Amino acid sequence: MAADLPFPPRVRLVALGQAATVAALILAAGALAIAADAQTAPTGRSTIGRTWLIAEPDALSEIEAKVATLPRDMSKAFGPRAKWSALKSAALAPATADRVRTVVPFYTLDFDIQLPDGKTLYPKGFTFNPLTFVKLPQRLVVVHPRDLGWALRTARPSDFILLTALGGESGDPITLTEKTGRAIYILEERVKERLGLTVAPVVVAQAGQKLVLTEFGPRSRRLPLGAAGGAQ
Repeated sequence: MAADLPFPPRVRLVALGQAATVAALILAAGALAIAADAQTAPTGRSTIGRTWLIAEPDALSEIEAKVATLPRDMSKAFGPRAKWSALKSAALAPATADRVRTVVPFYTLDFDIQLPDGKTLYPKGFTFNPLTFVKLPQRLVVVHPRDLGWALRTARPSDFILLTALGGESGDPITLTEKTGRAIYILEERVKERLGLTVAPVVVAQAGQKLVLTEFGPRSRRLPLGAAGGAQ
């Protein structure tokens, strides 16, 4: 069965993209944490302003190293892919009408961020809007498996397509990636909560220091591309 076939190298990299998606969506305090270990970087060139070394290891390198240790045929180690809990998407109800709303993804630190000299830079409990410091370079198109065709027509080349569950059916992102030739990801529960998602299909885009959630009802999903207007 297709679910038990070994991963082609291209498809195995879906895991890398999924991890990168989560890292961007959680919008944790990474930008602030860098300051905690800040040091002036040595350089042989003229430098205007202060510079800092990045204390964290390269995330992509760590992910690639981990993927390299996994067996090529995952079904032998973990059973059929249909039973993998890691591929189960968070559930969202179907959108019953068009709606546009905004969300500010405030984040509250659960630890103190300190400078090397012990001085507290940001205390535990400090709340801020990560969108003040970062910009999401792509939109998120979140759909049920039944609406994947609509998502493929609607999504821009740079957008991420995420599957959400409906009635216990969440789809197989690996099989769908092979079939469509486009990377398909899953919607994780923490991302759903972080972004305040309640229904699908929904397109999430950054507008300044807030997120705009555009939800599409049944009629809009049946309209030709561009007729609904909301996803453009």
